[in-house]
Amino acid sequence: MHSINQRNRSFYLTIISAALLFITGCTSSSDQQTEQTQPEVNQQDLASSEIQTLPGFEAQLLYEVPRGSYGTWIALTVDNQGRLIASDQSNKGMYRVTLNETEGNPEVEIEEVTIPLSGVNGFAWKNQDLYANVGGKGIFKMSNERGDDQFDVLEFLGGPAKLAEHGNHSVINTATDNDLYVINGNYTPEPELNSSRLPNWDEDLLLPRMWDIRGNARGIYAPGGYIAKINPDASKWEMFSIGYRNPYDAAVNPHGELFTFDSDMEWDLGMPWYRPTRLIHVTSGSDYGWRSGSGKWKEYYEDSLPPTLNTGRGSPTGILFGTGAKFPAKYQHALFALDWLYGTIYAFHLTPDGATYKARAEKFLSGNALPLTDAVIGKDGALYFIIGGRSNDTKLYRVVYTGDEATDPAPYPDNTEAKQARQIRKNLEQFHGKTNPKAIQEAWPHLDSDDQFIRYAARVAVESQPVNLWANKALNEDKPWAKINGLIALARSDSQIYREDAINSLIETNLDSFNPDQKLGYLRALSLVIMRLGDPDNAQKELITDKLQQLLPSENTRLNTELIRLLVYLEDSRVIEKALALVQNPKPRDSKPNWLGVVDHPDGTIEKMQQNPPPVQEIEYLFMLRNLKTGWTIEQRREYFTYINEASGKMGGSSYTGYLRKIRDDALSNASEEEHDAVAGITGVSLITEPDFEVQPPEGPGRDWTVNEAIVAVSDHLTDRNFENGRNAFFATGCASCHRFNGYGGNIGPDLSTIGLRSSVSVLLEDIINPNSLISDQYSSSEVKLKSGELILGLVVEETDTLKIYPRDPDQSAIMVSKNQVQSVEPSSISQMPANLLNPLNEDELRDLIAYLRSGGNPESKLFKK
Repeated sequence: MHSINQRNRSFYLTIISAALLFITGCTSSSDQQTEQTQPEVNQQDLASSEIQTLPGFEAQLLYEVPRGSYGTWIALTVDNQGRLIASDQSNKGMYRVTLNETEGNPEVEIEEVTIPLSGVNGFAWKNQDLYANVGGKGIFKMSNERGDDQFDVLEFLGGPAKLAEHGNHSVINTATDNDLYVINGNYTPEPELNSSRLPNWDEDLLLPRMWDIRGNARGIYAPGGYIAKINPDASKWEMFSIGYRNPYDAAVNPHGELFTFDSDMEWDLGMPWYRPTRLIHVTSGSDYGWRSGSGKWKEYYEDSLPPTLNTGRGSPTGILFGTGAKFPAKYQHALFALDWLYGTIYAFHLTPDGATYKARAEKFLSGNALPLTDAVIGKDGALYFIIGGRSNDTKLYRVVYTGDEATDPAPYPDNTEAKQARQIRKNLEQFHGKTNPKAIQEAWPHLDSDDQFIRYAARVAVESQPVNLWANKALNEDKPWAKINGLIALARSDSQIYREDAINSLIETNLDSFNPDQKLGYLRALSLVIMRLGDPDNAQKELITDKLQQLLPSENTRLNTELIRLLVYLEDSRVIEKALALVQNPKPRDSKPNWLGVVDHPDGTIEKMQQNPPPVQEIEYLFMLRNLKTGWTIEQRREYFTYINEASGKMGGSSYTGYLRKIRDDALSNASEEEHDAVAGITGVSLITEPDFEVQPPEGPGRDWTVNEAIVAVSDHLTDRNFENGRNAFFATGCASCHRFNGYGGNIGPDLSTIGLRSSVSVLLEDIINPNSLISDQYSSSEVKLKSGELILGLVVEETDTLKIYPRDPDQSAIMVSKNQVQSVEPSSISQMPANLLNPLNEDELRDLIAYLRSGGNPESKLFKK
């Protein structure tokens, strides 16, 4: 039996007993399990042919993990002897991997780690102890007190826990002290804090939020995903940065600066609140503005910070800097970021830019059926990475450099101006969350900095001081940026005694000398004062609306958005005519859509959106106008609803149509009876886009397909397939009732447009035929027990007063149940997806369907006849 630290001993007796359920061989080091495998040379050749790398780099397949025995690996670290340690996602434990080179071929030895721990999402070494952030449990520390090269002490350090794909994620070392960063997704509860670098966060949404149409993250409020700091025994928790959706990992560069790679909500594609996957420079006290549903903050908000780089659609997993790699200098300095969705490793090349950085993305490595989970730089200077997650098989690879460039350690690039700017920012950050008599004097001059990251750090420093010490400075400031940030800080103090003075100060501000960014800051300051301190009185309201009306319309689309937002909130119906004119006469796009990636990926949904792009900006105007109840003419109502119908013919993500329907419903609920009658012929039409071909039933004869039979039927038969037959099978079997693919289909299950990039044929068939084997928490069914005794099984979406339950049979309509009728809602082990979908298909139809899914819906794929 392992020695367990006396702290939390009772907990560990429970853990060790439970461990028998998922860790076999919980024994001493003398009889632990080992396995050796010797890859053949052709395995490495196979890796090179299946994986595309940059010239001079070579990917080598080292080991294929038996999923039934060792699970699917999602986290990786390297110990001080150069051995790798990996964790299964579920309950099959942790494994140590030793590589020994034999005549150029690696001999791989796998040892089971005997500590009873599994489900680790992130590792960090500190003081020869191994820390772990474990899904659904929290922070653990593993130690070797006997000195026998085996962990023998397991200590639970606490922390918030959530067993979910958006739950506990990573833990990493800080660069400048003895603390650690903890990275958790937006479903993870907020920790019990001893301190916070952020003085006072809130939702800060001026207009009513529209919760996610499909129920994702309903009822989850700020901070969302977050990064906290803990000391080595986790007795002190400090909130460091908030406002993320689902950051899986983080990394510190040689300057000591922290970065993360946050995920998008791909269902929102085509909506104005779609926030792409993004590389983020994580600074002290930052709020990156993730709010649930339609509530995402704009990246230009002055009380937030912009991302370093938007990268489009994706599913970020592990990230790391190339420090220590035997790569050319450019790649030693790169930030490598793994994307599970597209099977891609990005190399982000960072350039110091003031107090932050700019970034350029490069596709470093990619491949099909390559669901990347984590990576490390080994002691030998190679990059080691694993694939896996959910039901995917795990493989261990390494990337080596075989080119001619020098690989000697290269100093990290910097410049004097950027170094000085970062130091100013860091000097200001020392005041975050702390009362200090020097803070106001040192921070106030920087509120007017041209560098947003310095302005932000200065404002948080000011906010951390008693408001009575600086309120008058904010009210009497005349420098544009300083005035804006002083009043934002005053609003965020929640000191309502300053409401009248703050509003008057904003009314009296002359905007003639303000540039567009400063005008945006002014409008955000006005919004925050209203939200935090209170509404203007009638006289102030008239002055504000007249001032804003003079600015609308603007040549700047962002200004138009914020002007309309405020005028709608202030119930100025004059905005209707101006906003509808902007809808009908859209301005040319001044940049590419944020849903386009920084590199090209095969993605049917994105390709369809490029061919038939959604009117994102115009939808935002309609979304805001839906809140106005009065001041409409009948013709304006007709114009409004007609444009919603036109927008429904464009392409977007899985929630695109549902959001448009909800915008329409909300606007109708605010319309008069006369207006209802006048637009009935417009609002009664369906917004669902149907496929442009006729679906035929399968020819058959079908059979009761087993996984093994299907694999045999499909393997080695995925060439010269028929695209049209595969597409027809997708609809004829009912897949499209729940799943979106290539721009068409339902929205109950995940979008499958990129399934071929992350799942092998065998995994794909297993997931279809045995859907209960692994169910993502994002799509899990529930058992709803009514007070009458009736039991309903299905996917539950929570509305305000009702539950919408989607039955397993996709042909059945959703069931609406009042919340006061519900006795309990419990998770179900039965998948929403039926198990017999493939049974109507014959062998050729099955092959065509799998080829269609693997192709991403591309008729030009090499899988089809030419």
